[in-house]
Amino acid sequence: MSGRSGPGPALEAERRPDVAGLSFEEALGELEGIVRRLEDGKGTLAQAIDDYERGAALRRHCEAKLSEAEQKVQAVVEGPGGSLSLRDVE
Repeated sequence: MSGRSGPGPALEAERRPDVAGLSFEEALGELEGIVRRLEDGKGTLAQAIDDYERGAALRRHCEAKLSEAEQKVQAVVEGPGGSLSLRDVE
């Protein structure tokens, strides 16, 4: 009745890479997969809760990565004569 075969959510969670070690693209791809699974409504309640918790962590990670990138982009400033330079980002 679960709609998913294979190991249970506890075993799947153990095999997932730590969110902090994921690139933005990896985290976003995994998050998109979780959204699809939750929208399909297949699986057990325990799997849905596990996916939701993982998705929340992935969302926070993606937001942090985007914030870092935004700070780096903002650190590029135009100098006299149109030259570009970097300023220190705190």
